[in-house]
Amino acid sequence: MIAQGDDDQIVPIAAAAQKSIDLVKDGRLVVYPGAPHGIYGDYQKSLDGDILAFIAE
Repeated sequence: MIAQGDDDQIVPIAAAAQKSIDLVKDGRLVVYPGAPHGIYGDYQKSLDGDILAFIAE
């Protein structure tokens, strides 16, 4: 699982996650609309839930 906020100004999504996902076999890209670098604050619950769901797969 590769997680990234689409408002990341430090590591833009086009330069990181969208390229990385092609290199990860059976990978899944999860994008958090409006989330900044670090995916914190209001986005944390969604990220936590997505990580737990990914692990459970």
